Amino acid sequence: MSRLMHVAHGAYAPPAPARELTAVSADGARLHVEVHGPKNAPPVVLAHGWTCSTAFWAAQIRDLAADHRVIAYDQRGHGRSPASATCTTEALADDLEAVLAATLAPGEKAVLVGHSMGGMTLMAASARARFREHAAAALLCSTGSSRLVAEARVVPLRAGRLRTRLTKSVLGSRAPLGPVTPLARRILKYATMGPGSSPGMVEACARIVHACPRNVRHAWSVVLDLLDLDHGVRELKVPTAVVVGTADRLTPVVHARALVAALPNCVGVTELTGLGHMTPVEAPELVTSRIRELVVTYMDGTGSAGSAESAQIKEGA
Repeated sequence: MSRLMHVAHGAYAPPAPARELTAVSADGARLHVEVHGPKNAPPVVLAHGWTCSTAFWAAQIRDLAADHRVIAYDQRGHGRSPASATCTTEALADDLEAVLAATLAPGEKAVLVGHSMGGMTLMAASARARFREHAAAALLCSTGSSRLVAEARVVPLRAGRLRTRLTKSVLGSRAPLGPVTPLARRILKYATMGPGSSPGMVEACARIVHACPRNVRHAWSVVLDLLDLDHGVRELKVPTAVVVGTADRLTPVVHARALVAALPNCVGVTELTGLGHMTPVEAPELVTSRIRELVVTYMDGTGSAGSAESAQIKEGA
């Protein structure tokens, strides 16, 4: 991965994986996969969001890899996964299944974590046989299942057709993002992060987002515009926790609350005051602790599902 695609130093610099491999999806798309940590440790699978890459999870990987097997992959067209002509929610589900097949033994359980489009990936795959074979529990960070453009607050106008039309134009722009300049950082912080985000957090996100090819960014924006995965939420029957920032302009808290109401087995929601869309970067310790709680509660430490079905993750930070 080029240095231009992520920061090179500090907490948000991606650690070197123990192993790299390529998973091949149902349509032949090739997916870059990284595995970190001890090979016999309980597995955690991380699916990043729109315009991001495995580098987005640097803080979680660095912490969890001490005692977990952390599997992270680049969504098609992102990071080191080549672009594909097919950009659909079904392709997202296919890709996740391919990663699970390539990295987990038959019947082996993992905690699955998705941020933004990564959370939508989990919803898209929730009824798939391989998802149900391998998922012990799930964490949805800063995501939604439908009405993404209508509910987004990137454009500072009242809700309505004008705001929806302008938001669609902004998010679907084919314009190159260009170099990471002070102005670019300010724009990215406004759109995707809370006002208290540190310069280091903003720089890390800007490097990742600006590295996404504009044709890939546009192609997936069309999918997000038309997204309807409400049925996938109802099929997400494993214990599932939800995290959201109250200042999220891309997937506002209304989405998290709708997920909580619709999930068959919601085990907790955390609303982080003043944080934006990039919760794994803005609140790395909190997100990591939620992942650890799911592993401890719903897995026995060996890749098998635990028995604490009634356990709940507490609300709040």
